[in-house]
Amino acid sequence: MHDETARRQHWMSVLSHSDPAQLAAKMVALNVTADYDTIRAAETGLVQLQARMGGTGERFFTGDATLTRAAVRLRNGTVGYAWTLGRDKAHTERCAVIDALMQQPAHYQTLLETLITPLDADRAARIAARQAEINASRVDFFTLVRGDNA
Repeated sequence: MHDETARRQHWMSVLSHSDPAQLAAKMVALNVTADYDTIRAAETGLVQLQARMGGTGERFFTGDATLTRAAVRLRNGTVGYAWTLGRDKAHTERCAVIDALMQQPAHYQTLLETLITPLDADRAARIAARQAEINASRVDFFTLVRGDNA
């Protein structure tokens, strides 16, 4: 069960972090469609962000973020959920539909290979490019110690 939960968390993370236009284009190209009912129409709200000093200190609130959520049910009863940062309701609904389809053995492997894996690779490339950009401007500071103060 834990392995199944981890797999679902992974694909939901990939979907929510994907570029909305790219996900829509891939769904059209792959002809990914589903007949579904909306359980919870995509709606936008706020969530509070929490942090800890040094990762171990007392919790504090750093601010709010806009979050959109949606829930759908396929005709066979499979339920898909999605939460995405931002206000893109269509993107969130697409993510919920794919979540529901990924839970079905008939669609799992195909969607994993043709949709989730490429989106995950694109995200990794975006993160690597951003990290390279940050590293290019990194400045390392060091302190010179005078010999007579030792």
